[in-house]
Amino acid sequence: MRHRRFRLSHLLLYALLTTGSLVMVTPFLDMISTAFKSQTYVLEVPPTLIPREPTLQNFVDAWQSNHFALFFRNSLVVAISTTVLSLLVSAMLAYGLARFEFPGKNLVFYAILLTMMIPSLMLIIPQFMLAKTLGLRNSLTGLVLVYTAMNIPLNTFLLRGFFEELPRELEEAVLIDGGGHFTIFTRMALPLSTPALATVAIFTFLAAWDEFTWALTAIDDATKRTLPVAIATFQGEHLTQWGLVFAASLVAILPVIIVFVTLQRYFVKGLTSGAVRG
Repeated sequence: MRHRRFRLSHLLLYALLTTGSLVMVTPFLDMISTAFKSQTYVLEVPPTLIPREPTLQNFVDAWQSNHFALFFRNSLVVAISTTVLSLLVSAMLAYGLARFEFPGKNLVFYAILLTMMIPSLMLIIPQFMLAKTLGLRNSLTGLVLVYTAMNIPLNTFLLRGFFEELPRELEEAVLIDGGGHFTIFTRMALPLSTPALATVAIFTFLAAWDEFTWALTAIDDATKRTLPVAIATFQGEHLTQWGLVFAASLVAILPVIIVFVTLQRYFVKGLTSGAVRG
């Protein structure tokens, strides 16, 4: 009897997980299907998941229209630059908070965490005024600096927890061999923190690649647009070519998939290790 209840509970669990998976995957499958449909079949009733007459024309039109390749390059430059700069700053800040003792250390850490609770939309106007004053509007550099600042709190939180787990004995061994704190940081702490760094890199790249609100607010020059803003321009006031929009969206998620597949083996370990003590 107990065995039957155990099997029944597992069947219910699998059914629930399968249903949840289908709910999550169905919109993505619909996006893929629509990307290969001509405008004639996009809004047909009843809708079909498998296109009747598959076409690649949407991908060709998306890539050739509205400087899509330029916007793709802009997003790539912004996302990669933000990831590198955020990793550098967050790693140094997290290492200092994890391994050094100084007055106000906990206050600094809690102040950083407090910034995570501020809705990003509340900062749009101050960011806009500051960017205008510093001449960073209509600039990819301005996007990179703002995105870096937005990602530092979470990255510092995750990396600090991981750095705290590193054995003190390794640090002492480097000091005995004549190495300084910079050597410890670059030769010992960073190599041992690869899972956490990979996790932070994924979060930062996704955040910079997908960000829409600040890019729309700060960029007026059409040649400086990023992909999310560019894809939004495909939606017309009276007619939206959904096949074109979804084809562009599929192209836009390719770098995200590549980054996640490349670093996913570090992802779970880095996320859990960084959050346990942090």
